[in-house]
Amino acid sequence: MEQQLHIGTSGWHYRHWVGTFYPKELRPSGFTGYYTGHFSTVEINNSFYKLPPAETFARWRESVPDNFIFAVKASRYLTHMKKLLEPQEPLSRFFAAANALEHKLGPVLFQLPPGWKVNVRRLQDFMALLPPYYKYTFEFRHPSWYTDEVLNLLRKHNAAFCIYELDGHQSPLHVTAGFVYVRLHGPGGKYAGSYPEEALQGWAQQCQDWQRQGLEVYVYFDNDQLGYAAFNALRLQEIMRQKGR
Repeated sequence: MEQQLHIGTSGWHYRHWVGTFYPKELRPSGFTGYYTGHFSTVEINNSFYKLPPAETFARWRESVPDNFIFAVKASRYLTHMKKLLEPQEPLSRFFAAANALEHKLGPVLFQLPPGWKVNVRRLQDFMALLPPYYKYTFEFRHPSWYTDEVLNLLRKHNAAFCIYELDGHQSPLHVTAGFVYVRLHGPGGKYAGSYPEEALQGWAQQCQDWQRQGLEVYVYFDNDQLGYAAFNALRLQEIMRQKGR
């Protein structure tokens, strides 16, 4: 059951984690090695702002253990600027770079804008162009997307409805694929605060329930303030190990 569970953080190259999660004497060149000593997955977040070249993805691939998985957040050019319109060229560019991760490439995340309301036709046309041999998850920041039509479209393509908590909003716990993708952005406002023990126990129980259904589970903490994401991820790992005994 353990191999079906992936717990990590959204991003890992944070200088403000030095002295909290990272030891005070650790230099940025040592962040990756230290992180992979505790986690076997990470969500690449900076690709949302600027797509790294293939050489960078290849360097990341070579710097981590063989069983390490990178989830990758797609460019905001696709999701926020183009709003999924005319995606052929940017999708081709994205995969030309991200494919350098090879077998360590996990789910690809598309985060839609908070002010953009549901557009099923746009989503349908976009998903029809996605290569079928990757895992995809969609984070809908506007609740108008929480419809049966959207959920059925995700199921048709075996794409995951991204379950998330952000700034007091908890999305529904919809399962639309053979895997579940969870993003926890912090209990104290956007990307802030540390999840209390009760909340982590609740997510652990939910993860265990999903695993019992035969689902692969990805959980990423995005509350990077003071390294809370890393500490919450470590605690969730510990709870899950205890449950597996």
